Amino acid sequence: MSLVGIDGRVVASQVANTPGTVTCGGTAAGVVPPPVSTSNTRVYFMDALGVVRYLAPNGDAGTTITLPIGPARRSLFAVSPDDALMAVVVIDFAQGGATTNLYMYQLQPGGSKPFLFQQSGGYTLWPTGWHGTSLVLAKVPSCTQGGGPFCCGPQEFHVVDPKTAVRRFTVGGATCVLAGAPSPAGVACEDTTAFAQASVLDWTGAAVHSYPVSGPAPAYLSPDGTLVAIASYTAPTTTLVPSNAAVNLAACSWIDNTHLLSGGDVQHQPSVADITTGRVIPVAAQGDCAGRIPGGL
Repeated sequence: MSLVGIDGRVVASQVANTPGTVTCGGTAAGVVPPPVSTSNTRVYFMDALGVVRYLAPNGDAGTTITLPIGPARRSLFAVSPDDALMAVVVIDFAQGGATTNLYMYQLQPGGSKPFLFQQSGGYTLWPTGWHGTSLVLAKVPSCTQGGGPFCCGPQEFHVVDPKTAVRRFTVGGATCVLAGAPSPAGVACEDTTAFAQASVLDWTGAAVHSYPVSGPAPAYLSPDGTLVAIASYTAPTTTLVPSNAAVNLAACSWIDNTHLLSGGDVQHQPSVADITTGRVIPVAAQGDCAGRIPGGL
Protein backbone atom coordinates (compact mmCIF):
# COMPACT_ATOMS: atom_id res chain seq x y z
CA MET A 1 0.00 0.00 0.00
CA SER A 2 1.50 3.33 -1.11
CA LEU A 3 0.17 6.89 -0.78
CA VAL A 4 1.26 9.07 -3.71
CA GLY A 5 1.27 12.87 -3.87
CA ILE A 6 0.57 15.12 -6.85
CA ASP A 7 4.34 15.37 -7.41
CA GLY A 8 4.62 11.59 -7.82
CA ARG A 9 6.38 11.11 -4.47
CA VAL A 10 5.44 8.18 -2.24
CA VAL A 11 4.61 9.91 1.06
CA ALA A 12 3.79 6.78 3.07
CA SER A 13 3.71 3.04 2.50
CA GLN A 14 3.04 -0.23 4.29
CA VAL A 15 3.22 -3.90 3.28
CA ALA A 16 0.29 -6.29 3.76
CA ASN A 17 -0.92 -9.43 1.99
CA THR A 18 -4.46 -9.02 0.66
CA PRO A 19 -7.14 -11.74 0.58
CA GLY A 20 -6.90 -14.18 -2.34
CA THR A 21 -9.38 -14.76 -5.13
CA VAL A 22 -12.74 -16.41 -4.52
CA THR A 23 -15.01 -18.48 -6.76
CA CYS A 24 -18.73 -19.11 -7.08
CA GLY A 25 -18.79 -22.80 -6.26
CA GLY A 26 -15.74 -23.39 -8.47
CA THR A 27 -17.72 -22.61 -11.65
CA ALA A 28 -17.04 -18.86 -12.03
CA ALA A 29 -15.00 -16.10 -10.45
CA GLY A 30 -16.46 -14.14 -7.57
CA VAL A 31 -16.35 -10.41 -8.33
CA VAL A 32 -14.75 -8.31 -5.58
CA PRO A 33 -13.00 -4.91 -5.56
CA PRO A 34 -9.64 -4.14 -3.92
CA PRO A 35 -10.19 -4.22 -0.12
CA VAL A 36 -9.46 -0.49 0.25
CA SER A 37 -11.39 2.58 1.44
CA THR A 38 -10.36 6.18 2.12
CA SER A 39 -11.59 8.77 4.60
CA ASN A 40 -10.63 12.44 4.62
CA THR A 41 -7.36 11.65 6.39
CA ARG A 42 -6.53 7.95 5.99
CA VAL A 43 -6.53 4.93 3.71
CA TYR A 44 -7.95 1.71 5.17
CA PHE A 45 -7.00 -1.69 3.74
CA MET A 46 -7.58 -5.34 4.63
CA ASP A 47 -4.92 -7.99 5.01
CA ALA A 48 -5.21 -11.70 4.23
CA LEU A 49 -6.57 -12.46 7.72
CA GLY A 50 -9.38 -9.91 7.50
CA VAL A 51 -7.65 -7.32 9.70
CA VAL A 52 -8.46 -3.78 8.55
CA ARG A 53 -5.42 -1.52 8.86
CA TYR A 54 -5.04 2.22 8.24
CA LEU A 55 -2.28 4.48 6.96
CA ALA A 56 -2.12 8.31 6.92
CA PRO A 57 0.01 10.57 4.71
CA ASN A 58 2.12 11.51 7.77
CA GLY A 59 2.99 7.84 8.31
CA ASP A 60 0.56 7.26 11.16
CA ALA A 61 -0.55 3.61 10.97
CA GLY A 62 -2.54 1.09 12.97
CA THR A 63 -5.39 -1.43 12.97
CA THR A 64 -9.12 -1.00 13.47
CA ILE A 65 -11.19 -4.20 13.41
CA THR A 66 -11.15 -7.70 11.96
CA LEU A 67 -13.84 -8.60 9.42
CA PRO A 68 -15.02 -12.10 8.49
CA ILE A 69 -13.39 -13.82 5.51
CA GLY A 70 -13.14 -17.45 4.43
CA PRO A 71 -12.75 -19.74 1.40
CA ALA A 72 -16.09 -18.55 -0.05
CA ARG A 73 -16.61 -15.40 2.03
CA ARG A 74 -15.34 -11.86 1.57
CA SER A 75 -15.97 -8.65 3.53
CA LEU A 76 -16.03 -5.28 1.75
CA PHE A 77 -16.10 -1.91 3.50
CA ALA A 78 -16.36 1.86 3.12
CA VAL A 79 -15.27 4.22 5.90
CA SER A 80 -17.08 7.54 6.36
CA PRO A 81 -15.05 10.71 5.71
CA ASP A 82 -14.86 11.47 9.46
CA ASP A 83 -13.60 7.94 10.35
CA ALA A 84 -16.65 7.33 12.56
CA LEU A 85 -18.58 4.70 10.57
CA MET A 86 -17.72 1.73 8.42
CA ALA A 87 -20.30 0.23 6.09
CA VAL A 88 -19.52 -3.49 5.81
CA VAL A 89 -20.87 -5.94 3.24
CA VAL A 90 -20.25 -9.63 3.95
CA ILE A 91 -20.64 -11.78 0.81
CA ASP A 92 -20.97 -15.56 0.80
CA PHE A 93 -20.34 -16.87 -2.72
CA ALA A 94 -22.00 -20.03 -4.07
CA GLN A 95 -22.61 -21.62 -7.44
CA GLY A 96 -24.72 -19.22 -9.48
CA GLY A 97 -24.62 -16.23 -7.14
CA ALA A 98 -24.04 -14.92 -3.65
CA THR A 99 -25.72 -13.91 -0.40
CA THR A 100 -25.06 -10.32 0.64
CA ASN A 101 -25.40 -8.92 4.17
CA LEU A 102 -25.00 -5.20 4.93
CA TYR A 103 -23.94 -3.92 8.36
CA MET A 104 -23.03 -0.49 9.75
CA TYR A 105 -20.08 -0.61 12.15
CA GLN A 106 -19.50 2.23 14.61
CA LEU A 107 -15.73 2.48 14.91
CA GLN A 108 -15.44 3.99 18.38
CA PRO A 109 -14.52 1.54 21.19
CA GLY A 110 -17.55 -0.56 22.06
CA GLY A 111 -19.49 0.68 19.02
CA SER A 112 -22.43 -1.33 17.70
CA LYS A 113 -22.78 -2.98 14.28
CA PRO A 114 -26.47 -3.13 13.37
CA PHE A 115 -27.63 -5.36 10.50
CA LEU A 116 -29.37 -3.38 7.73
CA PHE A 117 -30.08 -5.52 4.67
CA GLN A 118 -29.79 -8.94 3.02
CA GLN A 119 -30.20 -10.21 -0.53
CA SER A 120 -29.29 -13.32 -2.53
CA GLY A 121 -28.87 -13.95 -6.25
CA GLY A 122 -26.90 -12.94 -9.30
CA TYR A 123 -26.02 -9.45 -8.04
CA THR A 124 -24.26 -8.24 -4.93
CA LEU A 125 -23.44 -4.85 -3.42
CA TRP A 126 -20.12 -3.10 -2.91
CA PRO A 127 -19.89 -0.30 -0.30
CA THR A 128 -18.25 2.35 -2.47
CA GLY A 129 -18.16 5.55 -0.41
CA TRP A 130 -20.16 8.32 1.20
CA HIS A 131 -21.93 11.28 -0.41
CA GLY A 132 -22.74 13.73 2.34
CA THR A 133 -24.73 11.77 4.92
CA SER A 134 -25.68 9.06 2.40
CA LEU A 135 -23.97 5.73 1.78
CA VAL A 136 -23.16 4.81 -1.83
CA LEU A 137 -23.49 1.14 -2.77
CA ALA A 138 -22.58 -0.32 -6.16
CA LYS A 139 -24.78 -3.00 -7.73
CA VAL A 140 -22.36 -5.55 -9.24
CA PRO A 141 -22.67 -9.04 -10.79
CA SER A 142 -21.85 -11.64 -8.12
CA CYS A 143 -19.92 -13.91 -10.50
CA THR A 144 -18.32 -13.74 -13.92
CA GLN A 145 -16.86 -15.99 -16.58
CA GLY A 146 -15.69 -13.00 -18.62
CA GLY A 147 -17.64 -10.86 -21.04
CA GLY A 148 -17.86 -7.58 -22.91
CA PRO A 149 -17.04 -4.02 -21.87
CA PHE A 150 -17.98 -3.15 -18.28
CA CYS A 151 -19.31 -6.68 -17.70
CA CYS A 152 -17.77 -7.17 -14.32
CA GLY A 153 -17.93 -3.86 -12.49
CA PRO A 154 -20.60 -1.59 -10.99
CA GLN A 155 -23.81 -1.49 -13.02
CA GLU A 156 -25.54 1.14 -10.86
CA PHE A 157 -24.83 3.19 -7.77
CA HIS A 158 -27.49 3.22 -5.06
CA VAL A 159 -27.48 6.24 -2.76
CA VAL A 160 -29.03 4.98 0.49
CA ASP A 161 -29.88 6.03 4.03
CA PRO A 162 -27.05 4.62 6.22
CA LYS A 163 -29.44 3.96 9.09
CA THR A 164 -32.10 2.01 7.16
CA ALA A 165 -30.55 1.13 3.76
CA VAL A 166 -33.60 2.72 2.10
CA ARG A 167 -32.60 3.87 -1.37
CA ARG A 168 -32.72 7.60 -2.04
CA PHE A 169 -31.41 7.70 -5.62
CA THR A 170 -30.27 5.33 -8.38
CA VAL A 171 -27.33 6.49 -10.51
CA GLY A 172 -26.78 4.74 -13.85
CA GLY A 173 -28.62 1.74 -15.24
CA ALA A 174 -29.20 -0.58 -18.17
CA THR A 175 -29.04 2.08 -20.89
CA CYS A 176 -26.03 4.02 -19.54
CA VAL A 177 -23.47 1.74 -17.90
CA LEU A 178 -21.05 3.18 -15.35
CA ALA A 179 -17.67 3.66 -17.00
CA GLY A 180 -15.31 4.49 -14.14
CA ALA A 181 -14.85 5.27 -10.46
CA PRO A 182 -17.13 7.99 -9.04
CA SER A 183 -16.08 11.43 -7.81
CA PRO A 184 -17.68 14.06 -5.55
CA ALA A 185 -19.38 15.49 -8.67
CA GLY A 186 -20.93 12.17 -9.77
CA VAL A 187 -19.87 9.56 -12.30
CA ALA A 188 -19.47 9.06 -16.04
CA CYS A 189 -21.55 6.50 -17.91
CA GLU A 190 -21.63 5.36 -21.54
CA ASP A 191 -24.63 4.41 -23.66
CA THR A 192 -25.02 0.68 -24.22
CA THR A 193 -26.33 0.81 -27.79
CA ALA A 194 -23.31 1.97 -29.80
CA PHE A 195 -21.05 3.36 -27.05
CA ALA A 196 -21.05 6.62 -28.98
CA GLN A 197 -21.93 8.93 -26.08
CA ALA A 198 -20.70 9.47 -22.53
CA SER A 199 -22.83 11.26 -19.98
CA VAL A 200 -22.05 12.84 -16.63
CA LEU A 201 -24.56 11.85 -13.95
CA ASP A 202 -24.92 13.73 -10.67
CA TRP A 203 -25.74 12.03 -7.37
CA THR A 204 -29.49 12.20 -8.01
CA GLY A 205 -28.99 10.19 -11.21
CA ALA A 206 -29.69 13.16 -13.50
CA ALA A 207 -27.59 13.65 -16.65
CA VAL A 208 -25.89 17.06 -16.55
CA HIS A 209 -23.58 16.81 -19.60
CA SER A 210 -23.07 14.50 -22.59
CA TYR A 211 -20.08 14.07 -24.89
CA PRO A 212 -19.44 11.99 -28.03
CA VAL A 213 -17.02 9.08 -27.61
CA SER A 214 -15.58 6.64 -30.13
CA GLY A 215 -16.32 3.39 -28.30
CA PRO A 216 -16.30 1.75 -24.87
CA ALA A 217 -13.45 3.01 -22.70
CA PRO A 218 -12.84 3.74 -19.01
CA ALA A 219 -14.03 7.26 -18.17
CA TYR A 220 -13.31 9.16 -14.96
CA LEU A 221 -15.06 12.34 -13.81
CA SER A 222 -12.87 15.01 -12.18
CA PRO A 223 -13.68 15.95 -8.56
CA ASP A 224 -15.17 19.30 -9.65
CA GLY A 225 -17.15 17.68 -12.49
CA THR A 226 -15.68 19.81 -15.29
CA LEU A 227 -13.67 17.15 -17.17
CA VAL A 228 -13.99 13.48 -18.07
CA ALA A 229 -10.73 11.56 -18.50
CA ILE A 230 -11.17 8.85 -21.16
CA ALA A 231 -8.36 6.32 -20.99
CA SER A 232 -6.88 4.23 -23.79
CA TYR A 233 -4.46 1.43 -22.88
CA THR A 234 -3.25 0.79 -26.43
CA ALA A 235 -1.32 4.07 -26.75
CA PRO A 236 -1.38 4.59 -23.68
CA THR A 237 -3.08 7.98 -23.55
CA THR A 238 -5.91 9.82 -21.83
CA THR A 239 -8.17 12.32 -23.59
CA LEU A 240 -9.89 15.04 -21.57
CA VAL A 241 -13.36 16.06 -22.68
CA PRO A 242 -14.71 18.55 -23.52
CA SER A 243 -11.27 20.19 -23.93
CA ASN A 244 -9.89 17.30 -26.08
CA ALA A 245 -6.45 17.79 -24.53
CA ALA A 246 -4.43 14.60 -24.08
CA VAL A 247 -1.78 13.29 -21.69
CA ASN A 248 0.57 10.36 -22.22
CA LEU A 249 -0.68 7.84 -19.69
CA ALA A 250 -3.73 5.63 -19.25
CA ALA A 251 -5.48 7.19 -16.26
CA CYS A 252 -7.29 5.21 -13.61
CA SER A 253 -8.05 8.01 -11.14
CA TRP A 254 -7.96 11.74 -10.46
CA ILE A 255 -5.80 12.86 -7.53
CA ASP A 256 -7.23 16.39 -7.66
CA ASN A 257 -8.71 18.56 -10.42
CA THR A 258 -5.41 18.95 -12.28
CA HIS A 259 -3.56 15.67 -11.65
CA LEU A 260 -4.22 12.15 -12.92
CA LEU A 261 -2.83 8.85 -11.68
CA SER A 262 -2.24 5.97 -14.07
CA GLY A 263 -3.00 2.38 -13.18
CA GLY A 264 0.43 1.25 -14.23
CA ASP A 265 1.63 -0.67 -17.26
CA VAL A 266 2.00 -4.46 -17.49
CA GLN A 267 4.61 -4.18 -14.73
CA HIS A 268 2.10 -2.19 -12.61
CA GLN A 269 4.35 0.87 -12.77
CA PRO A 270 2.14 3.96 -12.17
CA SER A 271 2.71 7.59 -13.11
CA VAL A 272 1.23 11.00 -12.26
CA ALA A 273 0.27 13.53 -14.96
CA ASP A 274 -0.19 17.28 -14.56
CA ILE A 275 -2.90 18.12 -17.09
CA THR A 276 -1.99 21.83 -17.10
CA THR A 277 1.59 21.18 -18.29
CA GLY A 278 1.33 17.68 -19.75
CA ARG A 279 4.26 16.54 -17.60
CA VAL A 280 4.22 12.83 -16.64
CA ILE A 281 6.16 11.74 -13.54
CA PRO A 282 6.95 8.06 -12.82
CA VAL A 283 6.04 6.85 -9.32
CA ALA A 284 8.66 4.93 -7.33
CA ALA A 285 6.23 2.17 -6.39
CA GLN A 286 4.26 -0.58 -8.06
CA GLY A 287 0.52 -1.14 -7.92
CA ASP A 288 -2.89 -0.15 -9.21
CA CYS A 289 -5.32 2.64 -8.33
CA ALA A 290 -7.49 2.01 -5.28
CA GLY A 291 -8.75 5.40 -4.04
CA ARG A 292 -7.95 9.02 -3.24
CA ILE A 293 -7.72 11.18 -0.12
CA PRO A 294 -10.02 12.92 0.74
CA GLY A 295 -12.38 10.02 0.26
CA GLY A 296 -15.83 11.63 0.29
CA LEU A 297 -18.01 11.48 -2.82
